[in-house]
Amino acid sequence: MSAPNSRKLPFSRVRRISVIAGHAFTQLVRMKVFYFLAIFALIAIASNFFDLPQHQGSEATGSHGMDVLRLIKSWSLGSMTLFSVVFGISATALLLPKDVEDRTLYTILAKPVPRLDYLMGKLLGVLLLLFVSLAMMDVLMTAMLQVRTSMVLSHQQDMADYLKWDQPARDSVRFETLANGPTWGLQAAVAAVFLRSAIMASVALLISTFSSSTLFTTIVGFLIYFIGHFQADALGGGDTGTSDAMRHLSMVISLVFPDFQLFNIIDAIIQGKTIQLLEFGKLVAAACYYIIVYTVGSWFVFADKEF
Repeated sequence: MSAPNSRKLPFSRVRRISVIAGHAFTQLVRMKVFYFLAIFALIAIASNFFDLPQHQGSEATGSHGMDVLRLIKSWSLGSMTLFSVVFGISATALLLPKDVEDRTLYTILAKPVPRLDYLMGKLLGVLLLLFVSLAMMDVLMTAMLQVRTSMVLSHQQDMADYLKWDQPARDSVRFETLANGPTWGLQAAVAAVFLRSAIMASVALLISTFSSSTLFTTIVGFLIYFIGHFQADALGGGDTGTSDAMRHLSMVISLVFPDFQLFNIIDAIIQGKTIQLLEFGKLVAAACYYIIVYTVGSWFVFADKEF
């Protein structure tokens, strides 16, 4: 009898976590305060369909229109990053205090539901909504970029006919233009945006387990986000003149605070460069490490709290 029960245990745990995640997803969808973030991001991305000031001038017309494509990717990915990070921190910071206020937490833990399952379910609910939101923005960005790429290619064809370019020159410019259009590398950049926001959501989850203030959790979350961007520069990371002690200190700090210098692949993708699978794999592994560390840390803190 014990063997069937032991086999059912993992499945019941997955079901339990998925139910909590679904509830968290529904909670967040009902919080209309977050809608303005999504609307802002969608407007910022969709605005690139039109000839706005940032698409005008020598910067936009240089390199046969390829700078326009880079600007579109830069603005779009920037909007997606802003939305996902703000949403990931703020949404996670709200969930636990709201469950305590509504006394939903007491009902869930009285089932009984393991506290780790509860935390994992809440985090997965946030990540699910982030994934859906970014997927919608990704579709819009890709469609918009495809339209703009076709326009640039058409303009290049007219220019090539007028200037009577030879075939190798035509092929070279076309290849470079397509590299700056919608590619699989662009999807890797969107995935990097999601991973960065997932890390920040797990950071906010940890902070919210020992802080009852949503404002405190949000502020500290953003401080950690900025630390993650500048810690390598502050400690002289990458500088050959940096002492061994500073390098070791930088490594130790990177084990605790996320090193967002790893996400510089987004800048390379915007410039039309290709990203190796191994490099992207390292990014995924680093993100998983931080998410697991912060989630386990949340569990240790949350396990000692009395409700």
